[in-house]
Amino acid sequence: MRILIVEDEQKTADYLSRGLGESGYAVEVVRDGYDAQHYIEEYEFDLIILDVMLPGLDGWQLLQMVRQRSQVPVLFLTARDAVEYRVKGLELGADDYLVKPFSFVELLARVRTLLRRSPPREREHFRVADLAMDVLRRRVTRQGERLALTNKEFALLELFLDREGEVLSRTYIASRVWQMNFDSDTNVVEVAVRRLRAKVDDPFPTKLIHTERGMGYVLEDRS
Repeated sequence: MRILIVEDEQKTADYLSRGLGESGYAVEVVRDGYDAQHYIEEYEFDLIILDVMLPGLDGWQLLQMVRQRSQVPVLFLTARDAVEYRVKGLELGADDYLVKPFSFVELLARVRTLLRRSPPREREHFRVADLAMDVLRRRVTRQGERLALTNKEFALLELFLDREGEVLSRTYIASRVWQMNFDSDTNVVEVAVRRLRAKVDDPFPTKLIHTERGMGYVLEDRS
């Protein structure tokens, strides 16, 4: 589980990072709103612990930006203890609100509760080399050029991107994209991969979809 801590007070950030790291979580710490914006836009997290008062963008602005992108759990951890601040945070979409000073045992219990409550996260954006996919908008581009894919081509490419660098067998691809098993003499996977390559690879010098003879296919940047 990956946790992003957005906290400008060095002592508190170090305390949280050490405690959550020792509890088995992968932790990233940023200390101002603009760095937090970059991390939120570029990486995916299972939980965000967010202060309100920050250099640059404040916690309210960051929460609104998060909610435009995903439903990742957000825990406000702040010295702002007035009722109106708690209400504002929850109304903007925060999942919990804990006031400083705090007990680490209580914080850890709330973190675990939020992570149990959150559904399994599905990726919304992929990027390999100059190929990009926006899953929610159903948009695929390469070198900034929009690629027109059928529903099955989109699903096949999403599978390749989600398992980047892994060799996927024909049987596995068929079961994931078509939700059924094909007879060994059926070439539907080969045909689909060939059509996808015609759009994703053929017009561009760098090839991303590779055949592993006797094994299957893999998407990766080998340049």
